Amino acid sequence: MIPDRLRPVLDQARPFADRFTAAGFRLYLVGGIVRDLLVGRELGADRDIDLTTDARPEQTKQLVRDLADAVWTQGERFGTIGVKRGEWTFEITTHRAEAYVPDSRKPDVRFADAVESDLSRRDFTVNAMALALPEPELIDPFDGAADLAASRLRTPLSPEESFADDPLRMLRAARFIAGYGLRPVPELTEAVERMRHRLAIVSAERIRDELDKLLVVPDPSPGLWFLVDTGLMEEFLPEVPAMRLEQDPIHRHKDVLTHTIAVVAKTSPRRLVRLAALFHDVGKPRTRAYGENGVSFHHHEVVGARMTRHRMRELRYSNEDIEAVSRLVYLHLRFHTYKMGWTDSAVRRFVRDAGPLLDELIELTRCDCTTRNERKARALAARMDELERRIEELAAKEELASIRPDLDGREVMAHLGIEPGPLVGRALEYLLELRLEHGPLGREEALHRLDEWWAAQAGAAHGPPPLGDQRKG
Repeated sequence: MIPDRLRPVLDQARPFADRFTAAGFRLYLVGGIVRDLLVGRELGADRDIDLTTDARPEQTKQLVRDLADAVWTQGERFGTIGVKRGEWTFEITTHRAEAYVPDSRKPDVRFADAVESDLSRRDFTVNAMALALPEPELIDPFDGAADLAASRLRTPLSPEESFADDPLRMLRAARFIAGYGLRPVPELTEAVERMRHRLAIVSAERIRDELDKLLVVPDPSPGLWFLVDTGLMEEFLPEVPAMRLEQDPIHRHKDVLTHTIAVVAKTSPRRLVRLAALFHDVGKPRTRAYGENGVSFHHHEVVGARMTRHRMRELRYSNEDIEAVSRLVYLHLRFHTYKMGWTDSAVRRFVRDAGPLLDELIELTRCDCTTRNERKARALAARMDELERRIEELAAKEELASIRPDLDGREVMAHLGIEPGPLVGRALEYLLELRLEHGPLGREEALHRLDEWWAAQAGAAHGPPPLGDQRKG
């Protein structure tokens, strides 16, 4: 019996399946959709469907041309023809047996005639299943369904052969361990430990994308521990296993790595928040010091932000991602001075410095408390609740989300009669400081304060020339 959730996919694929069958070829549904069907997961709104066939790429193009709204062939040399039909996108790939040759980042693609050969080159048995079309029949030559039922992670061929084909599969294993609750068989874990250095031939972009996919599963911690325990994390993110040190050798508090992975698990599955949680304490090993009061990590947020930038650049993250995550790392301790009492000015500065990342910063700060001391946890949560209330109150009065000076650059230039240049920037910085310290001043008071500032600048030993000499000619 075909589950209702699969019907739309089968209906959309049927015209292609009928066409291929009439031409003497076979067409199969493959990929995560088959695996998720067996575990009862909803298929979601994803309308990108993977199919495989014994037809060669040139034959596939001829068969789909008049059925498709669009056809693209960028992946043809790897056997893949892209097809768009209505709102659905299909990638139809010729059965293949591909392998990476030593020291190469490009797969050596060879086509195959049997679907079983194609499935044997898949990463794990739970992904090495197919549904024959048009009438769905499960093809499962490597017992992937049984492995799903037993929560077991295996490779169709030997782990050594699978990971030699594509070393990224060692990293991908962590995602299936975390996302599907699978337990790797011992030979798989041992192969990762032996072959982890082969990850060096995989591009930074592919590693980055796989890390992102791991971090957004509901609880990535089992996968993160797998990467640390096998040594694979050392190959692309060595700052993380470096945190496996005793945070306080006197009082035996949890080590920094255990705390970090707990924080990652507590945050919501948003990519930037999870990345910030993973990086937030990477500066601790480099700043660890011992004193009368035990261990300390002074300025680890500054060092950590710098380390975060470096590692994310190495992994080819976008500039926007690097800026966001490193800022969250830099700011994650700011809230802890709140217990000493913050003025409204301090609240404004907190909001200004967080900018569009305010929600992420508050979540990271809340989740950074992993203490089992209920009294301490309640006190921290209460302070954060209070800060959020104050932010809401000030936001209602002062438009905190867009804090800016009471005057803009044009108004400053018109009032002082000066041309664009560094003086305008200095004047705006002064007005912004007033806005942060005192809240909205209003136009007239802002102009009055600007005149006072200008007079003080004119009277300073190294300040600008007298007002008359600065005005427009």
